[in-house]
Amino acid sequence: MKKETWGVALEALWANKLRAFLTTLGVVIGSACIVLVFTVAVAGRQVVVGQIEAVGSNLVYAHYQVNPQEAVVMGNEITLADMNAVEASLSGVLAVASSTRSFPTTVVSGGIDYRASLVGVTEGFQAIRNLVILQGRFLDAVDMRSRSKVCLITEELARIVFPNSDPLGARVRAGELSFTVVGVFRERVATFGLSEIQRYTMLIPFPLMSYYSGDESVGVMYAQAGAAEAVIPLTRQVEVLLRNRHPGGTYIVENLGGVLNAARTISTALTIVLLLVGGIVLLVSGIGIMNIMLVTVTERTREIGVRKAIGARRSEILYQFLIEAGVISSVGSLFGILIALAIPVLVRPLLPGDLQVPVPWGSVALAFVVACSVGLFFGYLPANKAAQLPPTESLRYE
Repeated sequence: MKKETWGVALEALWANKLRAFLTTLGVVIGSACIVLVFTVAVAGRQVVVGQIEAVGSNLVYAHYQVNPQEAVVMGNEITLADMNAVEASLSGVLAVASSTRSFPTTVVSGGIDYRASLVGVTEGFQAIRNLVILQGRFLDAVDMRSRSKVCLITEELARIVFPNSDPLGARVRAGELSFTVVGVFRERVATFGLSEIQRYTMLIPFPLMSYYSGDESVGVMYAQAGAAEAVIPLTRQVEVLLRNRHPGGTYIVENLGGVLNAARTISTALTIVLLLVGGIVLLVSGIGIMNIMLVTVTERTREIGVRKAIGARRSEILYQFLIEAGVISSVGSLFGILIALAIPVLVRPLLPGDLQVPVPWGSVALAFVVACSVGLFFGYLPANKAAQLPPTESLRYE
């Protein structure tokens, strides 16, 4: 009898193909929305968080705040001794590095002066700031100890100064100073001049920069925590250490945790909003299923009466119409899921090379379960109405 009920339900759907298709279309759209929302949300969160973390993972940075109305107190400035103290005395520190303040200079190329900046950095600066070495190498311990007159230049500066030649080993003049280029670099994620790295920047050994400028203070000190959960405690510890070593100084000690949390919060809020949109679409499609099924019950009142007259039980009539609603919702959800999975594959060639679009399989299961549940929930009322129709009145219905 169950096989017969399935056959009758499928025949009814086939007899009203256009109506079934239009009803299924709403489920297709709703299911696709749910999967695409999760896909976009997951990919978007990965991009945003990845961009922030690429500036420096688990990074804490500190600098001396100078009051414009007061003179700079040399004893309050951060030094390499402070950096070494952070590395030696604070737990959870994976690495430390420092950079000097940017020193403005000019680089001449083709008779044109370009504004550039000299920045002295310590040996671990490249690893902490996630700099990408495009050519050559970074500054090593020998460069630091011997105050080697070597430098790394940004990709943009290399393109201007050495447009048709290999910059490695070449000499570049910065004002009255001359350096040998040992590497070309870029930021993994551009900070657009909001850090010490500008468009035309030359990195030189920290001791060499201190020797030229006569200033041994640190512009920005970086400390990298060994784990994400250690970032906030490390931020407090660095601030306490600096205040203890320099009681009269004012220091800004920050991390990227606040930016990351804000990015995650915004991503979650957008996901919820988009999911509500997908849920509304599914709700509308469920109401459409109910309306279509109610019309179907009215149109097939006589058929229902004949089936009951020849022995069909109430449960069989109920199951017949629930099967129709279930088939519409399940087929619609499957097609919607397939469409949602195909869209990222089709647009992938148009995306940047390093951008991956993951498939959140949990959302696929959620979309299928929700769509089927909506179909069965809204299909129950018409199915129950059909099952309760009296056979005598149904047979008289025209």
